[in-house]
Amino acid sequence: MADDDTPTFAIPERPERRYPRRGGVEYEGETVFSLTPTAEQPDADLAALVEAVLEQPPYRYGDWFDLPMPLYLVHDDETGDTFRVAVRDGTVEFHVLPATESAGLRALHRRLDAASDCGWAVRCRTGAASG
Repeated sequence: MADDDTPTFAIPERPERRYPRRGGVEYEGETVFSLTPTAEQPDADLAALVEAVLEQPPYRYGDWFDLPMPLYLVHDDETGDTFRVAVRDGTVEFHVLPATESAGLRALHRRLDAASDCGWAVRCRTGAASG
């Protein structure tokens, strides 16, 4: 149950998964929740915080990409939600997948908040294809 200070993480628009003939998977549309700490943090510290939280139950996660920024595929065993988490430019991003529900996003936000010494400003954006 959310109080007035807790974001609901209501998902205004879901991406659609496509499987092109050439292989792979693509997404049309996106919803991203950006969590910015109220006290500025370097990306390395934010990534360490995210990993420390994800190392605890109920999470399973993988960092399978060789990218210039941390990107995780996260599964919450309690809520059954799967979504991507990225760290870049001093912000933690929750990228909604087609079957992601708000409960998993709220739970990770709550755990990040409890594990950090600052508050978090949460912003939602939707847009075109995220690929």
